[in-house]
Amino acid sequence: MTMRVQMDNISSRDKQIICGLFLSKYDQAALVYLGFQSFTEAFNTLGLSLHAKPASIKNYRDELDPFFPNTRKGWHQRPLRDHCKRIKDLYKRFSLSDLGDLIKSFLYPDQELVQLPEISKVLKKYNEGADSSFAKRLITGRAAEEYFRSNYSQMPEFDACQLTDTTQWGCGFDFKMTTTKNDSFSAVEVKGMRNRCGQVQMTDLEYAMADELADKFYLVLVRNFAEVPFHSVIRNPLRSDLDFARIERKEVRISWLTNIQE
Repeated sequence: MTMRVQMDNISSRDKQIICGLFLSKYDQAALVYLGFQSFTEAFNTLGLSLHAKPASIKNYRDELDPFFPNTRKGWHQRPLRDHCKRIKDLYKRFSLSDLGDLIKSFLYPDQELVQLPEISKVLKKYNEGADSSFAKRLITGRAAEEYFRSNYSQMPEFDACQLTDTTQWGCGFDFKMTTTKNDSFSAVEVKGMRNRCGQVQMTDLEYAMADELADKFYLVLVRNFAEVPFHSVIRNPLRSDLDFARIERKEVRISWLTNIQE
């Protein structure tokens, strides 16, 4: 039976503890269900997505490890803190899919969840490597954006800039950067990468905006979520060393038609 909770009652700290509990209780199956390839990647991505340090997710997992049958001892020599005990008691009986989908729902509350239909398919993937679109969406979207929000002031390109979040505007970039010196602005599109190297995709609108804004457009790559995230800032990416290839995909949409008689 599916367990239900009121999302409005879950604080930011509780969400972090729930992630730690999920990783502790279901171990490798938890990684597969969310699509992570390692615990380090999970700590980095979940932590940044929840405005927390990656170490916070790891610490909560370590604190809860002694209460679940995994191979780690965790913090077995210290008592469980009250706020962690409360979350453990509330969620310890949640199934893999219930707890995993709860985490998906508070990380992407307004978007359709990516679910695996059978738990057996999750268990079967242990040695095949995770490839969930949910993890990819976090890395290329929310986690990378949170990384930029937390670190942009340390990037020389955006020194003394004021940030405006445009991620929900559909305008072809994620952040508008302005200064008090003049009325001009720069646009920043943030992309996340699981590894140090790999492919980065821009939508047609993002590409057109980069072409129009030229030197006022920055592509910020947050790389290596699998180990230790770091960033690269590329000004005017369409006129840089990057070589973009145009990719066209045709979608097949199925509809059903019927005739209504008098």
